[in-house]
Amino acid sequence: MLSAAPLLFGDDGVELDSGATAWMLTSTALVLLMIPGLAMFYGGLVRTKNVLGTMMHSFTAMGIMSVLWVICGYSMCFGPNVFGGWFGWNPEYVLLSGIDTSIMSEGVPEYVFSMFQGKFAIITPALIAGAFAERIKFKGYCIFIALWGLLVYNPLCHWVWAGDGFLYNLGSNGAIDFAGGTVVHISAGVSGLVAALYLGARRGYPSDDMSPSNLVMTMIGAGLLWVGWFGFNAGSSITSGLSTAQALTVTQVAAAAGALSWIVIEGIHQGKATALGFVSGILAGLVAITPAAGVVQPGGALVLGVAASLICYYAIILKNKLGYDDSLDAFGIHGVGGIVGAVLLTFFIRDSWMEEAAAAAGGSWNVMQQLGVQVVAVLIAIAYAAIVTIILLWILNKTMGLRPTAQNEMKGLDNVYHGERGYGMLNPN
Repeated sequence: MLSAAPLLFGDDGVELDSGATAWMLTSTALVLLMIPGLAMFYGGLVRTKNVLGTMMHSFTAMGIMSVLWVICGYSMCFGPNVFGGWFGWNPEYVLLSGIDTSIMSEGVPEYVFSMFQGKFAIITPALIAGAFAERIKFKGYCIFIALWGLLVYNPLCHWVWAGDGFLYNLGSNGAIDFAGGTVVHISAGVSGLVAALYLGARRGYPSDDMSPSNLVMTMIGAGLLWVGWFGFNAGSSITSGLSTAQALTVTQVAAAAGALSWIVIEGIHQGKATALGFVSGILAGLVAITPAAGVVQPGGALVLGVAASLICYYAIILKNKLGYDDSLDAFGIHGVGGIVGAVLLTFFIRDSWMEEAAAAAGGSWNVMQQLGVQVVAVLIAIAYAAIVTIILLWILNKTMGLRPTAQNEMKGLDNVYHGERGYGMLNPN
């Protein structure tokens, strides 16, 4: 019986690095673990009658975005520029047909890299769902995230992470976004805010009781997100070496700093530290360190975690004062935290990175110039995500409707759209 020989070299002669490949396989699995983690985090925060439907938003993204990624998403993100650089395209990346024996310069099979990046394309639209939880039709949500992935996520990913993307090459050293502060969190947070404002508040908000149904599940989900984030950030090094260790370390530091800062702020402001506050701080710290994980040291990660918690905490207070219904604070944590990390990282970049960047640019490192690049990239991401999102929402709302009827919304979306209940025969109210 014939057996397949080990693939030691790709068709381009690059040697396989088994250590880097093993880590990237692990990282890919860790990022996928974040999806059920997010489902549990969000599911525990909504009312009993909407738990299952809210979790389905995350799980459905795993199916929709994975299929689109293989068909055309990878090509649009990492193919060479087309249409003036709006997105990329490479026919060999369609259905991943041309990378069967391809090994990247880092020694990792391109299949592994494509699957790792594909997990980012899954979780980004799933994050948006937190902003309009409990008040969107299931079919409308599915079509929205499919179009959003094609028209918002894929172009942004190409601009920031592809070698010929214009944000990748902005200024002397490009916009710094190590693992997705701009591509993932800012785009999702801003799009979530736009959707929340467009769809309007949940019926009964804010007078009705909309307390979380299961904070225990939310805390478990947050724990899974924290674990998965090591793959999210450290896997973005596409190696298994020093940069991987650096990214993993600062991820831990920022998450811990964010969590502790949040409960300290709560203790001062409200007189008690809550479980929801602790997990919110975890996420704020993780979001802020995401764009910075490859360039800052632990001291910088500590500051970013604290700053993100402080600013996100008061962003949520401002939301409550303004009265708009970002159900699960997708913008307040992901949008605001992503902006904090993408901008403030400029002031905490390690010396060795600055020296390498200066040498590559043929000059000296200029903090203010890089700050300008970061701000420009953030503003472009905000504007692009907001404009395309509002257009998509308007078209879908006019053609098929996005908001459930008042009767269906009060009944609960688990039963209406799925014919099931998350907690068996318990009262859905």
